[in-house]
Amino acid sequence: MILCQLNKVKKIYSTGKVGFPALNGIDLTIEEGEYTAIMGPSGSGKSTLLNILGFLDTPTEGKYYYQGKDVSNLDDKELARLRNKEVGFVFQNFNLLPRLTAFSNVELPLIYSGMSGKERKKRVMAMLEKVGLKERAFHRPNELSGGEMQRVAIARALVNNPSLILADEPTGNLDTKSGSEIMKIFDQLAQEGRTIILVTHDPNIAAHARRLIRITDGMIIEDKIIR
Repeated sequence: MILCQLNKVKKIYSTGKVGFPALNGIDLTIEEGEYTAIMGPSGSGKSTLLNILGFLDTPTEGKYYYQGKDVSNLDDKELARLRNKEVGFVFQNFNLLPRLTAFSNVELPLIYSGMSGKERKKRVMAMLEKVGLKERAFHRPNELSGGEMQRVAIARALVNNPSLILADEPTGNLDTKSGSEIMKIFDQLAQEGRTIILVTHDPNIAAHARRLIRITDGMIIEDKIIR
């Protein structure tokens, strides 16, 4: 089943009277359960593409269909609802709230969704156990290593059981050993049938995926199955 479909999508950012095309007519289909890596040089449009797929931005031109529904022109409230319900984000810089424990950081999306406290606790602890951090649940980010912080971020991304997991340079701030541990988690999620799209500069990280998309100057120049 097709989860995401982009038709002739363009994204143009305006700087004064000058328009800068970040995406230049992207056609892309992502099916449920696909494990996809997106590569390209800095400024190629990778993050813009990820932002549109994750409802953080909207196309200037073209159409975006999510689960068969046109979501190209939804308002901010509708986009926020879709983000919280459908998408789990993992960022290079972890984006954890420093004053909150690992537990509370993972719990935040469930609070926004209105889940009861008892169910939240059960769900959060299950996700922290899944990423190997149950024993660190009540530590704050400054008491965790970089790899542990990224595992907290992955648990937070998974806690709402999203249909789509988007990762932007998820190992970019980690050493080789920690990065390898994080990729083992993504590989396991892929084996479970999760739909994963990750942006990376590292060909060794991209090699974990089953599909590779290369983007340059806002256009897809290569799209192939790699394993």
